[in-house]
Amino acid sequence: MNKEIIQKDEYKKVIQEIKTHIQTSQIKASISVNKELLKLYWNIAQLIVERQKLSSWGDGFIKEVSKDLQKEFPNIKGFSIRNLEHMRKWYKYWIFKNEITKQVVSQFKIEKIFQIPWGHNILIIQKIKDIEEAIFYINGIIENNWSRNVLMNQIEYNLYARQGVAITNFKEKLPDIHSDLAIQTLKDPYCFDFLTLTKDYNEKELEDSLVENITKFLLELGSGFSYVGRQYKLTVNGDDFYIDLLFYHVKLHSYVVVELKTGEFKPEYAGKLNFYVSVVDDLVATKDIDKPTIGILICKSKNDMVVEYALKDINKPMGISEYQLTQNLPKEFKSSLPSIEEIENELSEK
Repeated sequence: MNKEIIQKDEYKKVIQEIKTHIQTSQIKASISVNKELLKLYWNIAQLIVERQKLSSWGDGFIKEVSKDLQKEFPNIKGFSIRNLEHMRKWYKYWIFKNEITKQVVSQFKIEKIFQIPWGHNILIIQKIKDIEEAIFYINGIIENNWSRNVLMNQIEYNLYARQGVAITNFKEKLPDIHSDLAIQTLKDPYCFDFLTLTKDYNEKELEDSLVENITKFLLELGSGFSYVGRQYKLTVNGDDFYIDLLFYHVKLHSYVVVELKTGEFKPEYAGKLNFYVSVVDDLVATKDIDKPTIGILICKSKNDMVVEYALKDINKPMGISEYQLTQNLPKEFKSSLPSIEEIENELSEK
């Protein structure tokens, strides 16, 4: 079968066209430059897919292409059978869709897929079936510079479904443009999988753990959050009050008050948060520069109907979300457990 393929003039023309693409790519830029490399992969995949549609060549075709390209370009990685298969699946993922998804793709600038690393592209087509969800993650990679591991975590914890679904009053309390961005900023639930807490942890322990893991917490909060402080002191006519956590959002140009509750949401929590937001607006924010302060209350659970009533007549922009913990190991036990690296080392020695 393979001998029949490589002896055909059609095959020789195809392999020469692929080689020309590679040589042209080398002239334009170094083959290691991501954008140029992915354009090359796209062109190779297109040739393979179109040729397989027009002929009876099966998988043996890709095997021969891989062999010829590795022989012709021994110093360039990426022409293995496996990677050529990835190229073909990647190309078909974006091109061969039904009419609905074709419309979505047509509105999306397909060149964006060339802006993210190859490993990110492969991860997306392997893990994501819905094209709108794939576009969401591609935009997230470009905007936030996610590593492959971060992307994997965002997919595993279903960021797409959690983004912009918290109960808020932003539409009523903020200008349209500002409210849309603010809504997309919030998640529900927030995933605090990076925390290790005892079974009966309290709010101070939750706050302590979040501050100890502030980098991961900021990543979970999302793009644009800048940490200002914890137990941020507000003095109102001689009386002192303390905000759990205070942030500044550089895209919203707003201070963000975050209050933490380890139990179920109660209506009185909204009133207290409303008070904090009002004070930050008056005493902390800079008038004519900062936009209205936003309040976020993150609790262990909530009754959505109760939350909606609680926010109904609140004056300040606020959102209410839940959080989830995926592990609850006491710290004293955690320190005694072997790490993944230790387990791997142990296994490799046997």
